[in-house]
Amino acid sequence: MQAFRIIPECLFTFIDEQMKNIVILTGAGMSAESGLKTFRDDNGLWKTYRFEELASPDAWKRNPALVMEFYNQRRKQLLEVEPNIAHFALAKLETCYNVHIITQNVDDLHERAGSSNILHLHGELRKSQSTIDENLVYEIKGWELKIGDTCEKGSQLRPHVVWFGEQVTQIVPAIQISRQADLFIVIGTSLAVYPAAGLIGYVDDSAPKYLIDPKSGDGLSLPNLKIIREKAGIGVPKLVEELIANA
Repeated sequence: MQAFRIIPECLFTFIDEQMKNIVILTGAGMSAESGLKTFRDDNGLWKTYRFEELASPDAWKRNPALVMEFYNQRRKQLLEVEPNIAHFALAKLETCYNVHIITQNVDDLHERAGSSNILHLHGELRKSQSTIDENLVYEIKGWELKIGDTCEKGSQLRPHVVWFGEQVTQIVPAIQISRQADLFIVIGTSLAVYPAAGLIGYVDDSAPKYLIDPKSGDGLSLPNLKIIREKAGIGVPKLVEELIANA
């Protein structure tokens, strides 16, 4: 871990040069090695509950206490884990490149590892939002959000997470970021969840693209795509060191 805090020589070679833009899309596999359960793996959280029971506006209307408890437990688990070596490796890239991370994850492990530019497509687990004004967003102290916790307008607070059936409002800025990529990296996602999976299609054909995931890549046919069938903790540090060496 400590090695990723060392400032490489390339930092000093870019003083009079424009840094290249690296755009990174991360999914559940990025955080799995920190100990967070994923939703679609064999032992994922969706094997215990159907998503209709936990992560939809209808579920919230039907049983807000159950939904709240589910996200409280996820938040509690998040506070018990730490960023893994892949998170720290991506933070290291900022010494040589303009790095923009677009994540499908609702955890804060990228932030805690030191990455600066992070766009959360599906919301943030450690925040709440008003049920009558989605623009009212609050940090959650600790891990518990309760029935009876209200916003400044007196409305119940809910998890600041995009539920199934809700609009992914951050997809427009994510598309704009993806279009500016000189290099695009996908980590820990099967590219099966839309609209996030479509972002790679907005990247210029000439830009190098990498997909790091042990189970993904079959059937993909994209220009300049290299598939690395490794877990994030193995594939990401290797690629980061290669990119820094080539900077």
